Amino acid sequence: MDESLIRAKTLRKNATDAELQLWRYLRKRQLGVKFRQQQPLGHYIVDFVSFEKRLIIEIDGGQHQEQAEYDEVRTDWLKQQGYKVLRFWNNQVLNEIEAVLETIKVALN
Repeated sequence: MDESLIRAKTLRKNATDAELQLWRYLRKRQLGVKFRQQQPLGHYIVDFVSFEKRLIIEIDGGQHQEQAEYDEVRTDWLKQQGYKVLRFWNNQVLNEIEAVLETIKVALN
């Protein structure tokens, strides 16, 4: 099995509370489109992606403050592949889920 697929599977099994919370709303086409969780794209693994709408959703924890430059390069590459990237902090997903979902719905339309 491809190394990135193994890593993606591990990330799915060890999802953060925020990722689990958002996945409850994204799974089973609840927003009208199919999302995949922890999906390899190039040499990256994205938290959630809708291939149909070319939309990626990233949930960032505190570690992302130290890796802002890496995240910027990664986001630029994903955009060059034709994806729109939405980023939310863990606390936004955990404390403001309705606002997060509204932002995602707007991006899907």
